[in-house]
Amino acid sequence: MKKNALESFLIAGRVEAGVDEAGRGCLAGPVVAGAVILPPDFKHPFLNDSKQLSEKRRDELRPIIEAEAIAWGVGYATVEEIEEINILQAAFLAMHRAVAQLSQSPDALLIDGNRFKPYPNIQHTTVIGGDGKFLSIAAASVLAKTHRDEEMMRLHEAFPMYRWDKNRGYGTEIHRNAIREFGACIHHRKSFALLPKQLTLFSTSGH
Repeated sequence: MKKNALESFLIAGRVEAGVDEAGRGCLAGPVVAGAVILPPDFKHPFLNDSKQLSEKRRDELRPIIEAEAIAWGVGYATVEEIEEINILQAAFLAMHRAVAQLSQSPDALLIDGNRFKPYPNIQHTTVIGGDGKFLSIAAASVLAKTHRDEEMMRLHEAFPMYRWDKNRGYGTEIHRNAIREFGACIHHRKSFALLPKQLTLFSTSGH
């Protein structure tokens, strides 16, 4: 059964930027957001919610989106910021930073999810499952995910024991077992439950 095509706009004729983030549920690394304004006639047969796409497909789409978008931006919130203001507020911060990177100011923002901290002077609409409904949010999800994956590959070079090249910081069994063995490092979100409660007796010294 063919999937319904994603919509180009919420309101036709309005300049809308899709906004989405990646990495909110990870145990390590930054949270990263993308913001994208697409041309009104933009279409691509493979563009969909990044979670529905293979890594190869996302990597193919990223340069197309970056080349053909009217404007795009990527914003990061660091592990330190996540620890200081909590993951939800850090996700909003990354989204705001992505919007601030746009070379053209949109009339409105389409936000994936159900919550958002208003961006100054730009109205917004939250859309649950928006990355599977609107092309601009899907494009933002691809940029957020690929830029974050790239950063986790870079961090993996310094901390190969956690296998971030495979798990990208998510709480996989291999990742959690490495935390048990080596402890947490500077890129781990200490405020998160890195391990089940009864298994948190590990040392963070020396890392």
